[in-house]
Amino acid sequence: MTIWLEEFTQRLCGNIMVYLFPVLFGYCSWELACGGSNMHSFKDLNAFGSDRAGALKSTCSETPVSVLQRACKTSLNCFCIIRDNSAKTMGLVSTSNSVFKGVDLHSRTNNTEHHTSEISVDQLIVRRGQPFILTLKLAQPFNPDLDQLTMTAETGNYPSETRGTMSRFGVPNKIPASASSKAVWKAELKKGSSPETGSLTLTIKPPADAPIGEYKLSAKHKEEKQVLANLSVLFNPWCSDDWVFQPVDAQRQEYVMNEHGVIYRGNNSQISPCQWDFAQFEENMVKICLKILDLSVKYKRDPAGDVSARCNPIYVGRIITNMIHNESTFGVLEGNWSGNYRGGMNPAYWSNSYTILKQWYDTYYKTVKYGQCWVFASVMCSVMRLLGIPCRVVTNFESAHDTDSSLTIDTYFTDCGRAKPSGDSVWNFHVWVEAWMRRPDIANNGKYDGWQVLDPTPQEKSEGMFCCGPAPVAAILNGDTRLKYDVPFVFAEVNADCVSWLIKEDGSKMKLLSDTKKVGQCISTKAIGSNKRMDLTDAYKYREGSEKERAVFVYALSSLTNGAGEEENGHMRSTRRMGAVDDMKNDKPSAPPPQLHIQFEEDSRPVIGEDVKLKLVLSSDSTVTRLLSVNISVQAMRYTGHPAGNIQTEVTEQKLLPGEDLSIPILVPFLTYQKYMVQCRNMTFSTIITDLQNKENRYLAERHINLMDPPISINVTDEGRVNQPMTVEMVFMNPVEDTLRNCTLTVSGSGLTEETTIKLQDLQQGRRLRVQFTIVPYRSGERTLLLDFDCSLFRDIKKSCSICVQA
Repeated sequence: MTIWLEEFTQRLCGNIMVYLFPVLFGYCSWELACGGSNMHSFKDLNAFGSDRAGALKSTCSETPVSVLQRACKTSLNCFCIIRDNSAKTMGLVSTSNSVFKGVDLHSRTNNTEHHTSEISVDQLIVRRGQPFILTLKLAQPFNPDLDQLTMTAETGNYPSETRGTMSRFGVPNKIPASASSKAVWKAELKKGSSPETGSLTLTIKPPADAPIGEYKLSAKHKEEKQVLANLSVLFNPWCSDDWVFQPVDAQRQEYVMNEHGVIYRGNNSQISPCQWDFAQFEENMVKICLKILDLSVKYKRDPAGDVSARCNPIYVGRIITNMIHNESTFGVLEGNWSGNYRGGMNPAYWSNSYTILKQWYDTYYKTVKYGQCWVFASVMCSVMRLLGIPCRVVTNFESAHDTDSSLTIDTYFTDCGRAKPSGDSVWNFHVWVEAWMRRPDIANNGKYDGWQVLDPTPQEKSEGMFCCGPAPVAAILNGDTRLKYDVPFVFAEVNADCVSWLIKEDGSKMKLLSDTKKVGQCISTKAIGSNKRMDLTDAYKYREGSEKERAVFVYALSSLTNGAGEEENGHMRSTRRMGAVDDMKNDKPSAPPPQLHIQFEEDSRPVIGEDVKLKLVLSSDSTVTRLLSVNISVQAMRYTGHPAGNIQTEVTEQKLLPGEDLSIPILVPFLTYQKYMVQCRNMTFSTIITDLQNKENRYLAERHINLMDPPISINVTDEGRVNQPMTVEMVFMNPVEDTLRNCTLTVSGSGLTEETTIKLQDLQQGRRLRVQFTIVPYRSGERTLLLDFDCSLFRDIKKSCSICVQA
């Protein structure tokens, strides 16, 4: 018997596990416990075909040699992988007369070089276009001039050289490649090897266009073939030949390696940052993310073609947008905007992606309930970063949902100022992701390379399935709505014009307002290297009101009406009436601008649990007194722009004196809006004002209010160290004259603690809640602790703090 690596010849005491897999036939897998009474259960290596387990005890007096001789007495030809009780791989040894005696994958070294050591230091995970090393031990000398080592890398169930899912290569490189071969791997004998002793250190390089996924690496020498390893291959933003290459290191660190994010919600005048834990390097994330690809409808229809197409980040991005939501079978998340979240979690509950993805994976791909746009986008960002595609989460405030590609959003109001549901809508905010990649499929000059919009929220179909993008941000900026994928839809989200209509009692419509500047405000993402907000609006559109902005709008609309918007190659169908472009060019107001100025003002930002106070301020250029009928409506609004309930309505007659402002106070008591705000944080104040001296003159104004949560404080008293407990304290004061029931506190944070929910006692009015708990950090670096406080009146109040964890 030959044992490779010196530590295997030493006597061991403690718990070890031995994995055995056959070279040719049979199955074998054992558990071992040395010098202890506790038997540990270890799974066999399914990747190598082992599916039957047994148990074996050894003593401290035995060497690994004798243990393995006993363990392998029923298998004439097998390899063993030795792992200690910390699951650290010690090496691979042979128990037979095989020419292959061992392999060292150098997983820690390789993973560090390939920027994957945050994922694992035991499992080999490499990036395409970049070499890695392994050391192969043969039982006999190897002569590069006479001998040939043939290696094979293959992925998927139907490996093929012509599809790029299998590659045959060798040392020396004498294996002829077929002219139709794609994604050819290469290997070289590293300097410093000792082939005369049978020790070969090889440098192996997957090509920069290799499909990503799980690979089986095998070797053949003379007539014997042996599986050497299973490894994962990911995209490589560090490699200039990879389509996802990102040349700026600070951006690679932020958009690939950073596990912490900030999601922006609220509205354009009250932007609320929300901390999010992408947690892309947590346990089993490689398996989870690759399983998402394996369950797609594209894979089911054509598994060989799908695996081959995974060389293309454009294709992979579209698949992921389709798989994040439940409109696809086995989709990760179910969307719910109803306000009724029975059977699942309020979308506002989630603070990290890993909890969602792990639940989906552990329940055999059962869709997780529930998500909304920022949850879909954040989970997708985690998957993209894990796979190696630079990705960031982006929020568009005043985001249009244009259902017919007309680039116009029509909204309707009743006489009392209440908004009515309609097919089109303007969301307070909408969240998608941007991914960094080249787009040679639409231009060879790199014009459309760079950031691409991908939207996993299921809204409209593209090529027959619910997915959106990648749409180049450069194409959106310039109104290139002819280009794929889904540029017209995203262009409308940031550029559509809004027309407001009054529905009269007789059912007739009256145009109240046309607004070309409302949509697409404060487009936001987290800044590089900090938690500050970075504004991306200028990357998506030219300055509102400028000649360039209007020219781009007309150009985009013209492209659609000329038929370029048909659903072909990822384009969206345009149904705008003929002549619409001429209408836009000749669109002039039918009457002079109204001589009435309307503004909602607030003294301070409203906090949920307190009365909401605003003022409606009117002024006029008129030289005479004006008699006005003022209808003020307050509605609870979902962030999607759809009403969730009518809170109150007020109608008064007012006199507006010339040269003076008229201030009308508005009070919405907490008890009046309380029931609407349990599942909602948004109010819309709208007013329709009628000139009683000329009732055809009607004026509309709106103001969206996003209520702030009551404050929570976090105190961390201990210094953070890996595997050392530290104490955290949360303090919350009940701000309302009512008892808070069903109180819970959820704690999470990648590298700090597994997600844990603590049930708390009821909190009486005016009382303070103080909760202490312990966390044990398990990874070093800058980490973010996330808290979610939930109760009967306040749902999912968030708080976070940064903790620097020392190794």
